[in-house]
Amino acid sequence: MEKAQRDRKAHCLVLPFPTLQGHVNPMLQFSKLLHHKGIKVTLVTTIFVHNTLMHGSSGSSCIALETISDGYDQGWREEAESIDAYLERFWQVGPKTLGQLIEKLSSSGFPVDCIVYDSMVPWSLDVAKKYGIAGASFFTQSCAVDNILYHVHKGLLKLPVIDDQSEISLPGLPPLELSDMPSFVYDFGSYPGIYKVVVGQFSNIHKADWVLCNSFYELEEQVVDWMATFLPLKTIGPTIPSHYLDKRLEDDKQYGVSLFDTNNDACMKWLNEQPKGSVAYVAFGSAAQLGVEQMEELAWGLRRSKSKFLWVVREAEAAKLPKGFVEETSEKGLVVSWCPQLEVLANEAVGCFISHCGWNSTLEAFSLGVPVVALPQWTDQSTNAKFIMDVWKIGVKALADEKGVVRQEEVEHCISEIMEGERGKEMQRKALEWKELARKAVDEGGSSSNNIDEFISNLVLSREKRCACEK
Repeated sequence: MEKAQRDRKAHCLVLPFPTLQGHVNPMLQFSKLLHHKGIKVTLVTTIFVHNTLMHGSSGSSCIALETISDGYDQGWREEAESIDAYLERFWQVGPKTLGQLIEKLSSSGFPVDCIVYDSMVPWSLDVAKKYGIAGASFFTQSCAVDNILYHVHKGLLKLPVIDDQSEISLPGLPPLELSDMPSFVYDFGSYPGIYKVVVGQFSNIHKADWVLCNSFYELEEQVVDWMATFLPLKTIGPTIPSHYLDKRLEDDKQYGVSLFDTNNDACMKWLNEQPKGSVAYVAFGSAAQLGVEQMEELAWGLRRSKSKFLWVVREAEAAKLPKGFVEETSEKGLVVSWCPQLEVLANEAVGCFISHCGWNSTLEAFSLGVPVVALPQWTDQSTNAKFIMDVWKIGVKALADEKGVVRQEEVEHCISEIMEGERGKEMQRKALEWKELARKAVDEGGSSSNNIDEFISNLVLSREKRCACEK
């Protein structure tokens, strides 16, 4: 035991927001990178998530799994009255059980040196400081979105925005319209519980030893440089499996956790039979919910399009499909309940990605060089869509009508523009440029790789100093 303690570099607890796959996956991937570089990593989930999803699925047998409670050990969807009730209970129970876990690990001979915590659970940092442990806040949104939410938290961007016609200017960002803001800003008052959480990410950020962002420097240079003037901010992404970027982690082809069952064989078999660049891949992540009218318009737009399509429709959303649509379009398209998105985007048959523009999906599009048709739904997605079209120039944003619905003609037009038009060729070229920049960022000597190495060096040095003081 004593030799193991001397040999290890440091011990990190990694705590994602437990119920959101888009938060678990990037932090799990970061855990793999830390482990690969010699850090002892313990991934922390809630009791319910561990029992139903995580057991034996950490993506690496060398990453230890531990649990805390969110107050709903049998499942919050069954027990909690609302999302707001869940968050309130988690905020009460989580800190106590995290403290108990730290004490347990300390007495077991492997004390925790640092908590890498999801920025959406800032109380983790207060717990870390209570026990004299370093804290690293991990942001799963773009730095541009982080910047906007920081200004809201500080009261520098007053809400609600009264003049919705004027441009909004924030340091490090291009001029933005109100509709380019996260939904909590342009639709102020919607989802008050979640608004409190996303803005509350900055409640104690000044106490963090490190601020880690799942982005890469070359993608967001100006905003990263500005935020780094007042936060210890470093970009460490894209945190997607190594197989799709630098290939430095052997056999690292998937995140390791999925909230949904996949039928990979049928999905990939169909895709492998399609011509190069002929398929529009359609997916809206694990949480976005389209209205019935929007679902129907999207369906008819796909049917009108000249391109083939692969559409992921979660089981909970399937009833919204037009009656007979799957059967009527079976010769040109395939509808599945879930699929291995990275593997799909890497397939040469895919010519564009119709996406809600969640940040993970956006980074995956960059990393695999696939142009995007943006249909943002809520949270940070409208901001990501703005940057995809006007800043990074790898896609188009589908225009909604006065009811907020993207009509079938617009769906058809956007697919055609990327798959057939001259502008689409330029987007495809630009997407491949970003793919190479993303690969370089995470490869040896790249910006994100260097930042991770610096984080580890500082963590190890901090541990050595603390150990010296304790002798």
